[in-house]
Amino acid sequence: MMTDIHLRLVAALFLIPGLSLLAAEPPVRPSVRAAGTIRAVKSITVMVPRIEGLGGNLTLAKLVENGTMVSPGDSLASFDRASELKLLRDAQSKFDDQDHQIEQKKAEHLSNAEKRVSDITQASADFKKAAIESRKGPVLSAIEQEKNRVNVETARAHLASLEKSNRAHEIADKAELRVLELQRDRQKVAVERQIRNSEKLLVKAPIRGMVALQNVYRNNSMGHAQEGDQLWPGSPLVKLFDPSTMEVEIAVGEPDGAVLVPGARATVHLDAFPDVKFTAHYSSASPVVTAPLGMSVKTFVARFKLDQSDPHLLPDLSAAVDIVAPESKHP
Repeated sequence: MMTDIHLRLVAALFLIPGLSLLAAEPPVRPSVRAAGTIRAVKSITVMVPRIEGLGGNLTLAKLVENGTMVSPGDSLASFDRASELKLLRDAQSKFDDQDHQIEQKKAEHLSNAEKRVSDITQASADFKKAAIESRKGPVLSAIEQEKNRVNVETARAHLASLEKSNRAHEIADKAELRVLELQRDRQKVAVERQIRNSEKLLVKAPIRGMVALQNVYRNNSMGHAQEGDQLWPGSPLVKLFDPSTMEVEIAVGEPDGAVLVPGARATVHLDAFPDVKFTAHYSSASPVVTAPLGMSVKTFVARFKLDQSDPHLLPDLSAAVDIVAPESKHP
């Protein structure tokens, strides 16, 4: 049995600040396992070009190899441009011909205008001469005076007619020249369209990244495009992604959504490479839960950014992700 002294010692130990007879258990940090898919933070899908004008399939002439690192402006693919270059030459030839016609018409209008000005000058001189002759009326007979008066009126009418005709010709010449200029401008649009079409058939990289060839429908199956294939405009051709910044996209059940907070960490295991693992940190999550039609369990879509870059990290690889919530801070 414990004596009074022993009881007093035990009571004193409990009263000492900061002393506990039982070791405090460390706080339990919740963890969640989820399935996810590796994604590239920065990526872009390059399509088979769409050309203006006549539609139809495009013949692939050259394609970059899968896994190649490219920089902006590097060639990714090229398509057969023979028909587009022929259309460009025809359009350019027609444009040059119409431009020559305009220059020829301008010279013709200038020549006609100078002739009309000469005629007006001559008519004006005739009118002045007739006016001078009419001033001799007192010394001429009545018949001569009448003839001079008629000559003056005729010269005046002829001069007015030429001036009116000259204005009408100027308006007509401007209209004719404008029609030719509009036809030339329309042909210039056709030339520019063919230039754009020919440039589109040379596909260049818009960003720096690694090439991942996309599957296309060929020979009644799906596979990577090859030189000589007929490809439909607008179909995916190449995907470029930056391998230096990758993330994993996962779906977390609604009951486990508490782990999706800033500071959460994760360990990523690739299904294709079981011996390789990576660390990641919480990046973002959708604030809305979703569920497939007919399913009662709802999930959050979250993204964890990988802390490492590695050749094993490729888009669309499946992965298992162990998420650990950050430690709670107590005062």
